[in-house]
Amino acid sequence: MPVQFICNRIIHMDITSYIEDNRKKIDGFLKKYISAKKRNNDCPKELAEAMSYALMAGGKRVRPILAIASYEAVGGRSKGILNVASALELIHTYSLVHDDLPAMDDDDLRRNKPTTHRVFGEATAILAGDALLTDAFHIISTSDGDPKKLITVIEELSHACGPEGMVGGQEVDILLEGKKGSKKDVLYIHTHKTGAFIRGAVRVGALMGGASRKRLDALTEYGEKTGLAFQVIDDILDITGTKAEIGKSTGADAAKGKNTYPSAFGLEKSREIADNLIKEAVHALADFNKNADPLREIARYILSRRN
Repeated sequence: MPVQFICNRIIHMDITSYIEDNRKKIDGFLKKYISAKKRNNDCPKELAEAMSYALMAGGKRVRPILAIASYEAVGGRSKGILNVASALELIHTYSLVHDDLPAMDDDDLRRNKPTTHRVFGEATAILAGDALLTDAFHIISTSDGDPKKLITVIEELSHACGPEGMVGGQEVDILLEGKKGSKKDVLYIHTHKTGAFIRGAVRVGALMGGASRKRLDALTEYGEKTGLAFQVIDDILDITGTKAEIGKSTGADAAKGKNTYPSAFGLEKSREIADNLIKEAVHALADFNKNADPLREIARYILSRRN
């Protein structure tokens, strides 16, 4: 395979091809899902269109790909995890639709396109988000696999994305908007609003693959470090003006008085923190063989993000 240089490290696999190949598989599943939703006479047409608009607007499918890579790291094959992994994108999309609402971040653009509520109205956008979240658990519960594993996955995601996870982080983020939060506050927001779901995605793959307790613990640490680093880098991109993926203006979060790593620690210190987190994430996989290479390189790829 080609050898690339990213962040002064030699990468012994083509991680961009790995990400693209899996993204196509996930998009293929999502297209079938949304096509069936549009054909379902019991689903209002406007609602199905709003769900489709939000879900198929692009994106790197980071969380599903992490689940697949984690599944493979413990000896599974991506085909056996595809439905469950793809369901994670429905949860992620629901969170974006709701985050963009006037009552939350009040954003007009998402990935350089009008946000869902700007196209379909606030009420339909809220319901589209609700529908995507609910359908995610329907997909998981009806997937092939050991029912006990599927129940464990549902429990995992309920915790990662609920009031003790993503939703809780979003609430604190809103409560502290325009206020000077402490470093502890910023860590809470980042580890819950973004980090909890990324950690959950990694754990979902490990659980579906039947990981041992030792391996699950190692992958949990990997997910925690990678999830936090992802949000720290997102904060940095907001400041540096390279956050083109989501179509926001430079410094959009700072302008709203958001509590970010650069605001709490400074830009250079934030870069150092992100770099150390990725090193720690990769180190957590020290006892894994080459099956975990995609996870190692995804972590390094996250550190190299430019959008």
